[in-house]
Amino acid sequence: MTKITFMGAGSSVFAKNVLGDCMCTDSLKDVHIALYDIDGVRLAESMHMIKVLNANINNGRAKITSHLGVEKRKEALRDANFVVNAIQVGGYDPSTIVDFEIPKKYGLRQTIADTIGIGGIFRALRTIPVMWDFARDMEQVCPNAWLLNYTNPMSALTGAMLRHTGVKTVGLCHSVQVCSKSLLETLGMKFDEKTVRNKIAGINHMGWLLEITQDGKDLYPEIKVLAKKKITEWRKAGAEKNGNMIRLAMMQHFGYYITESSEHMAEYVPYWIKKQYPGLIEEFNIPLDEYPRRCISQIEGWKKRSKEIVDNPNLTHEKTHEYGSVIMNAIVTDVPAQIGGNVLNNGLISNLPDEAVVEVPCLVDSNGIQGCYVGRLPEQCAALNRTNINVHLLTIEAAATLKKEHIYHAAMLDPHTSAELTLDEIKKMCDEMIKAHGNMMPKYK
Repeated sequence: MTKITFMGAGSSVFAKNVLGDCMCTDSLKDVHIALYDIDGVRLAESMHMIKVLNANINNGRAKITSHLGVEKRKEALRDANFVVNAIQVGGYDPSTIVDFEIPKKYGLRQTIADTIGIGGIFRALRTIPVMWDFARDMEQVCPNAWLLNYTNPMSALTGAMLRHTGVKTVGLCHSVQVCSKSLLETLGMKFDEKTVRNKIAGINHMGWLLEITQDGKDLYPEIKVLAKKKITEWRKAGAEKNGNMIRLAMMQHFGYYITESSEHMAEYVPYWIKKQYPGLIEEFNIPLDEYPRRCISQIEGWKKRSKEIVDNPNLTHEKTHEYGSVIMNAIVTDVPAQIGGNVLNNGLISNLPDEAVVEVPCLVDSNGIQGCYVGRLPEQCAALNRTNINVHLLTIEAAATLKKEHIYHAAMLDPHTSAELTLDEIKKMCDEMIKAHGNMMPKYK
């Protein structure tokens, strides 16, 4: 029997998406699903939900078990074939609050703070030690399992696993699947998934839509004409704004559309959130402090939504665009599939560092997950990727060595942070954040 262990199963909505997809897949119906979390209330909610889903869409064929707390972690992982990672270390309170409020004291504003930037760095430093604990257990009790990592910061966490453990790991995101659709619909163009083809490569949250065609026709010329017109209209004072303005503007300047949303992209580069140009925030519709707002909204709305999901005896599910079940099915059945995955570069993108984690097309079959060769990115695209890769690599170095200086280095090389603060301010801010996070991070020297 195939075993799927879900780490961070208290994330009920995401657990429903990934595990519901599995139950809708013929080769994965007769599975053992092990749910693991350190929050007993949320784990119980997800356990109830998955049992209902199993009965309603899977005729009760899956075996469901729950495992609470660190002392039950090995039990949850034992003999797993696939481990899905969806944890968030520190949660909204206190960690996300620290990630936003201390930088704000220094005049450094953020939108999401989960990928790079000062918030992304510290999220990684909280999470990597926990994932290395998972890895040590996996090496003992399920050494052949694949870890499907959905947790951010994707590149830093996946890189930490691939470079410092023996666990087979792939990083998975949602942005590749919806990239072309978001672009065409933003511009009022028709999207047809049967005829639109694309090629995407780069790094997580800054992958590049290198090609987009429909029935073999290159759509980029029409896209760029429409984008220029739309951006010109939306930038006018008092005009109705659009949520994709940063992505379209970056395409205007660098030639290619980006996989991740504008609120993310705004904090990955030094051009948009600037103290000396505050008007850019309104002009380009940049939602500062967006992630804390989402957290508060989700916390407040969960009681109502939990009744719709957790307490719904008629709960059902339709397959999502998540790659998890696609990967598992391809490995179990040896029927090949293609995904967009995050893997060690090792020459797949020839003008990015080998030790970087890149997001590229991957072939999946019974041999596992193999990244496909891409070659060179357009140099301006690779150059922007490298500015983010610098932060990924130094964050991993900090976690591996426990040297505080590498935390400083990661922050000093971060594009947004370095554009706004002096070196002394960055160091002081990092020290304050290290202290504020307390036991959520290991001791640094």
